[in-house]
Amino acid sequence: MTEDQRGRHDAGEPLDKQGVPLDEQGVPLDEQGAPLGFWDDLKDAVAPRTVLIVIGVLLLQLAFILSYVGAFHRPTPHRISIAVVAPAQASAQLVGQLNALPGEPVRASAVAVESTARRQLSRAETSAVLLSDPTGGTSDTLLVTSAGGTSVQTAVQEVISRVEASQKRSVTIHDVIPLQPGDGRGLTGFYLVIGWIVGGYLVAALLGVAKGSRPATPRRALFRLGAVVPYAIVSGIGGTVIVGPVLGAMTGHLIVLWWLGALLVFAAAAVTMAFQVFFGVIGIGLTVLLFVVLGNPSAGGAYQPGVLPPFWRALSGALPNGAGTDSVRRIVYFHSAGLTRPIVVIAAYALIGALLTYGGSWRDVAGSRRSGSGAD
Repeated sequence: MTEDQRGRHDAGEPLDKQGVPLDEQGVPLDEQGAPLGFWDDLKDAVAPRTVLIVIGVLLLQLAFILSYVGAFHRPTPHRISIAVVAPAQASAQLVGQLNALPGEPVRASAVAVESTARRQLSRAETSAVLLSDPTGGTSDTLLVTSAGGTSVQTAVQEVISRVEASQKRSVTIHDVIPLQPGDGRGLTGFYLVIGWIVGGYLVAALLGVAKGSRPATPRRALFRLGAVVPYAIVSGIGGTVIVGPVLGAMTGHLIVLWWLGALLVFAAAAVTMAFQVFFGVIGIGLTVLLFVVLGNPSAGGAYQPGVLPPFWRALSGALPNGAGTDSVRRIVYFHSAGLTRPIVVIAAYALIGALLTYGGSWRDVAGSRRSGSGAD
């Protein structure tokens, strides 16, 4: 409110919430006391900043539709790994035939010993194992793991079944690492991770709304980051208990999943705080863009990376959503094999988000000092 508007308010003249004078009917007046025209009234009611925010929301909404439909409308297998165990004289030919399939749906590699191929499958180092008939007959065996993702399992089965049929051979399919009974379609881990991430960015956004998107001092930034830690710990154990003991959707591995959840929650919160420190309220929109618009479709929930289009396939392991979903699967079904890489990805987001939040708060302090020096 300007000095003139404050004077009018003190004099008892009616003003709206923005300090614009009103006539007896509540119509806004200009500086000369005449009623505002339609366009002037519209510009006064809807600030340019508000228009930009609305446009940003619209773009975010359209990006959401584009990302989800773009990722899921045409799942196509691409270079899904498969180990081939066959007699030496037939192995190279079979691997060559599979790798020459149009569109490269699978990436076959020869493995000399069946036990080695089974070990690779149990460690999620390959998605399937094709065992050629050791007797020289036409009855082969395909080993798959629904625990590694039902969309990949289905895609491999369809590709191998077509190849076998074209060669007048038959194939028997065995699911050697099935899903737990309560883990319908293998989606429990995905929704658990999404719940943790949503909790992380929501608590950070609410702290920003309550106390300002930018912490007043570096010390306040540390306090805000520290406040997220107990929330993350409680959130991690809460989500794990719900999917395990409460619902029986995914049992076992309580401690490991607990701390994975805590790390994910803190990472999402730290990244959200960093966005808010540098971009203010727009940072919340950027958080939604990263974790919801890009992160969820590429996470490997309903459709695993092996059947996603190239853009979303490339994002999968690089974002906390995909790294978290992959981590849950490896912990629950694959004895935590290959867990290091996704954990490093999540930890990197947590560390970088925290450092940017703290560093960004110093930027505001430095700006305030320069302003004070200029005033002197």
